[in-house]
Amino acid sequence: MPNAKVIAIANQKGGVGKTTTAVNLGACLAGRGHPTLIIDLDPQGNASTGVGCPVKGRNATSYDLLAGRHDLAEATMPTSVDNLSLVPSTPDLSSGDIDFANRPERIKLLKSVLSHSNGHDYILVDCPPALGLLTVNALVAADAVLVPLQAEFYALEGLSQLLMTVREVRQAANPDLRLDGVVLTMYDGRNNLSQQVEADARATLGELVYDTVIPRNVRISEAPSHGLPVISYDPSSTGSRAYTALTDEFLARQKDMRQ
Repeated sequence: MPNAKVIAIANQKGGVGKTTTAVNLGACLAGRGHPTLIIDLDPQGNASTGVGCPVKGRNATSYDLLAGRHDLAEATMPTSVDNLSLVPSTPDLSSGDIDFANRPERIKLLKSVLSHSNGHDYILVDCPPALGLLTVNALVAADAVLVPLQAEFYALEGLSQLLMTVREVRQAANPDLRLDGVVLTMYDGRNNLSQQVEADARATLGELVYDTVIPRNVRISEAPSHGLPVISYDPSSTGSRAYTALTDEFLARQKDMRQ
């Protein structure tokens, strides 16, 4: 992939804002003139819904991609956002860990597919809430992993399991994989618990934690039901401003990595 940077957006815990981050970071990058592809690798298919792709319109999917039924170009479709493309997902992918278990090079299925990629600046892989074969495929294919971390009591405890998996992938299959950073999500500044989780995360992880935090915001919650990222649904909302700031910081980090 001469140009595309592959970012796995991962956390084995569900409900942490992973898909929301994939959709809105992707939309913001597209809005900055960066052709961006979201690969929905979650059987729930929420990222597909969040960019306006109805279930009936998902003819070629990420399952088909990994199974070798379609190549990347055939599985890629436009979305409701200009410059943002999608490889959609359906519940068929829920059997992926079993169906692909005996495939040769099973942890490199996605990497092999993406080796034929062109035309995108960024490829964001929305991982399932588990550390199984699908997430490992994303980590093996990725240049970096971005971790949404919900501001709640058990957040850092779960993060250690993901970081261990990242370390194992580096040792076994992708030595260049880096941790792009950790993004605090569903943050409520009025809540002492949110403040404590932020303090603990910054004390433990230092500069890996993004300065930008994503707040709890009703517009972020409403946007997927309209098949839109929040920056399209309500550009002036607190959630939109937060994801715009996150994109600024994300791009600055990419620039620093190239220097």
